[in-house]
Amino acid sequence: MTPLSAMTIRVLPEQLVHQIAAGEVVERPASVIKELVENSLDAGALAIDIEVEKGGAELCRVRDDGMGIAADELLLALARHATSKIGSIDDLEAVRTLGFRGEALPSIASVARMRMISRPRAAATAHMVAAVDGALTGPAPHPHPPGTTVEVRDLFFNVPARRKFLRSERTELAQIERLVERLALSRFDVGFRLSSARKVLADHPPARDERSRDARAPATLGDDFIANAMKLDYEGSGLRLHGWFCLPTYARSQADQQYFFLNGRPLRDKLVASAVRLAYRDVLFHGRHPAYVLFLEMDPARVDVNAHPQKLEVRFREPGLIHDFLFRTLERALAETRPTQSAADAIPAARADWSLPGSASLDWSRRGLPTNTYPLTPDPSAAGQQVSATALYGRLGGVREIAAADTAAEHPLGYAIAQLHGVYILAQAQGGLVLVDMHAAHERTTYERLKASMHSDRLPAQPLLVPIAVQVSVADADEAESQAGLFASLGLDIDRSGPACVLVRSTPALLPNIDPATLLKDMIADLREQGRAATTAAFDRALGTMACHQAVRANRRLTVPEMNALLREMEQTVRSDQCVHGRPTWSFVSMDDLDRLFLRGR
Repeated sequence: MTPLSAMTIRVLPEQLVHQIAAGEVVERPASVIKELVENSLDAGALAIDIEVEKGGAELCRVRDDGMGIAADELLLALARHATSKIGSIDDLEAVRTLGFRGEALPSIASVARMRMISRPRAAATAHMVAAVDGALTGPAPHPHPPGTTVEVRDLFFNVPARRKFLRSERTELAQIERLVERLALSRFDVGFRLSSARKVLADHPPARDERSRDARAPATLGDDFIANAMKLDYEGSGLRLHGWFCLPTYARSQADQQYFFLNGRPLRDKLVASAVRLAYRDVLFHGRHPAYVLFLEMDPARVDVNAHPQKLEVRFREPGLIHDFLFRTLERALAETRPTQSAADAIPAARADWSLPGSASLDWSRRGLPTNTYPLTPDPSAAGQQVSATALYGRLGGVREIAAADTAAEHPLGYAIAQLHGVYILAQAQGGLVLVDMHAAHERTTYERLKASMHSDRLPAQPLLVPIAVQVSVADADEAESQAGLFASLGLDIDRSGPACVLVRSTPALLPNIDPATLLKDMIADLREQGRAATTAAFDRALGTMACHQAVRANRRLTVPEMNALLREMEQTVRSDQCVHGRPTWSFVSMDDLDRLFLRGR
């Protein structure tokens, strides 16, 4: 290896400079499509046609009906740092377009064979320019309708090392399909069409009204997404958040249906991910991921989009405000996922999938049901297991017992009629039957009551006979010391006893069996990672465990008044569609479903 002292400093050839720059912009064929389509959108295109061959490695062609490029500016468009989108530092601080650096076209042209044809809307003739290995030709007249077509062939033909890193044709094509899916969700007013080998893979016509927008979402995400999604539209502090977010019961094993757009720009940002994750923390099963399509609109001057080579990350000028706005808005929306006017009108936590038998003769054993019957009267041996409503709810504030015969008002979850196998509550509601998982439901109501008590005032603390020394890093000790007042309001009194040691002198009285060291470390970690809004996340997790242990268990017989008391409390409790761990608490079966099941009316 040549010693650095023996090397001479020299200016790199322009073509090599372009190829180095292309490494940040052009990773694969999908990157080419992204940059070209963003240029089309910035040009005001309303119809964009995308064609690829061999997964984009052989051909990427993007045609639009945008404003076009004048003939005398075509060669300039392929020059580095040449753009019509910004002209001063003020423009850079308030970027309103998707592209702005003037790097995409020259970077692509340096690693592929490019041809660009464009015709402004007012021009009578289109012109074409070509670029191969840094050599530019044109412009020359060429037939073309108003708009622009950019054709990119033989990607990385002059950079063989980069071409070797391309995946299989199927993989690269899948990346392009996912990209077009995101683009179609980002701009409903624009039509997108993707084809490969003369086969149409995706066709999204423009969606300019609410009905057509609602139709595009299932076309890209599937019917299940829309069936489990709720609409959101909220404005405040100069911000607007709108779109769809899915019920926690639709949570996925992978974060593959998470789409977030800032002023129409696709975004993958840690701050956004943290706010969404925090909003779902009380209703999402561990290890699952929420699904959503959300749009944040704000003044471009309040965000710096020039923070990532691919423009997928941004820097918010008020990160705390943005995080809190996203978190509070989503948390408030999720809190409304509870029984509303009637169970039939509410979005069920779990949708029953009732199928009709193939014939009137039913083989119950083949349907997984036992052939023996169960007694209709309660088991006398279970009498000692019965528990009163006062025992269930009295120590937590009490809930008025409501008899099944009380018909003063119709309730969304109806009135209890039976307990099934000591696990489920069956309730007759308007329009059908409600099934409730009594443990999951009681867990949610208990948790929300505990949490409300925690947040209502300074929590009582239980002094420790002997303070517990917790060893942490110096940075964590600094963080704990600076937030000692916050911890004290939660019942956790601390003192710093050394550079990397914190003394815990009291613990929250609500959590008598909690490990003080674990609680402190978790709260410090949440504070450092997610900010002050998330400082109670570890505390909430402990309350969730406490609520789970206190909730009524399976095979515990409840009286009808006790079951009705739980139903009434569910109707008044936020997030009562799910337990603390994200499982559904209730489901509704309509009379129509029951009639179809039993072939009534045939």
